[in-house]
Amino acid sequence: MALRDCQLAVVGGGIAGCTAALYGSRYGLDVLVYEGGLPGGQAATAVLIENYPGFPDGVSGFELAQAVHRQAEKVGADFVTAEVMGLSRADNGLWILLSDIGEARAAAVIVATGGRPRQLNVPGEKELTGRGVSYCATCDGFFFKGETIAVIGGGNTAIEEALFLSKVCEKVYVIHRRDALRAESYLANQALACKNIEFVWNSVVVEIIGQSHVERLRIRDVKTQQDRELAVKGVFVAIGYEAHTEWLGDSVEREDGFIVTNEKMQTKSPGLFAAGDCRLTPVRQITTAVGDATVAAYFAYNYTAGIQGRA
Repeated sequence: MALRDCQLAVVGGGIAGCTAALYGSRYGLDVLVYEGGLPGGQAATAVLIENYPGFPDGVSGFELAQAVHRQAEKVGADFVTAEVMGLSRADNGLWILLSDIGEARAAAVIVATGGRPRQLNVPGEKELTGRGVSYCATCDGFFFKGETIAVIGGGNTAIEEALFLSKVCEKVYVIHRRDALRAESYLANQALACKNIEFVWNSVVVEIIGQSHVERLRIRDVKTQQDRELAVKGVFVAIGYEAHTEWLGDSVEREDGFIVTNEKMQTKSPGLFAAGDCRLTPVRQITTAVGDATVAAYFAYNYTAGIQGRA
């Protein structure tokens, strides 16, 4: 569909963005959602989500993301595939969204761009990305069937990826800079009991080595500072996410790249809200993203109602 002006623009088509669109549409707002790529965002790549209420046996991330997307469409939200590259304010107070397919104006904007995988920033990573270096086990795990691979990280995402890969690969190394996992005990206990997962504690990757594909890792013990090499065919990086917020310029206040809001999800700029993983928050879960989006949509509706009342 072609771009058009709207009452509420939602930037991001993940679960937070779709929830904001769902509530905004139910409040009677004309909602336009910008989704940059795969509908459902990061959640859509999760093999199994076991901590979302209402699914005692778990639900695939793709299934949950698609359901929320369809629900938002059903109540009237319009979706457009476009990347928003800039945001500015017109003299009449409307927000101008500049995307790769044109400009549009909105009375209120909810930013729900989520995050992107954090990189190791070590030699060989960039050169071998797509050639053994991956940031998504669901996407690329099949290519390493029967191989020895490594997962970098110790949080929920890293352990979920290691457990998934353990069913596909012959051996999975989990390389973690600490001597204990940060993942929830439910996940950690499964991984610790898995026979083909081996933990490499107190270690970091300092180089990814290979000609046309990953061949081995150079890892360093953070306590002894001693280096050694580990032969692997692939490496899955799962060390957290960075917020995709650069395009907002000085419209928002940030901390470590994440958008600062108040409890109403309002940024420092009137009519500009944020929800989900792009927001500065102590917990980044699907449940918190849904809650953020619900609050943001409510106050975005109140904001647009105030504008219309003044007009």
